[in-house]
Amino acid sequence: MIKLIASDIDGTLIEESTPDLYPEMAEEIRSLAARGVLFCATSGRQLPSVKNVFRDVADQICYIVENGAHIHYQGKDLSVTPMKREYAQEIVGQLRTLDPGFDFVVSTPQGSLIESKNQEFLDLMIHGYHNSFRQVEDVLKEEAVILKIALYHEGSIRELGERELIPAWKDRVQVCVAGEEWVDFMDRSVDKGNGLAWIQSRFGILPEETMAFGDNTNDIGLMKAAYYSYAVENARPEVKEAARFSCPSYEQKGVLQAIRERMR
Repeated sequence: MIKLIASDIDGTLIEESTPDLYPEMAEEIRSLAARGVLFCATSGRQLPSVKNVFRDVADQICYIVENGAHIHYQGKDLSVTPMKREYAQEIVGQLRTLDPGFDFVVSTPQGSLIESKNQEFLDLMIHGYHNSFRQVEDVLKEEAVILKIALYHEGSIRELGERELIPAWKDRVQVCVAGEEWVDFMDRSVDKGNGLAWIQSRFGILPEETMAFGDNTNDIGLMKAAYYSYAVENARPEVKEAARFSCPSYEQKGVLQAIRERMR
């Protein structure tokens, strides 16, 4: 019997960097809640952005956001995992040396901090992700708990991430390509799969009672934490290899199709 369903958002449930959930999925979440099944939104996004996506059912679901650094349910933070300050300082210093066209966001439990003055990037944060953020001159001078640092490059950042950033940082922090245009840095313990395992323990739910959906390499942990693990059709090869099952892409509303089929 399925008691917990966790789904990545961008590229899995909906198109990358879009703000709206389709109505049929919201209705399915309501139906699941009525049957006692917990739906968990998992994302590298920040909490306000994810809550905006699920605004029609926001109080009925659980959130594993910032790739697992922030777990939230029914108005309460259940778990917050900060980065080591010295690592955050070094990463920010490195990201500041990159060519124009690279922008970064520093996530805190209260929202994001952004140094960039690139209006196209700021518009993406406002209108695409619906992020809550403050523009500051120096993110490191802010007295804030840092959950995640995310580097953005329009189009694709994968080559830089896999060639340079991941090899340079993988022994000190959790670093991954999160969507084609983002590289995320978090505390070494942070992973969506660890977040899902935390929720399973908190609510007494087994992996065999869990479904999970993903498309990118930061979703591999989800695939390992749930027996009913699904890679969407457009998923990375590594995710398909880690998953037990597959379903159509977000364009065909594959997550919804798989849930309805499994829950019949």
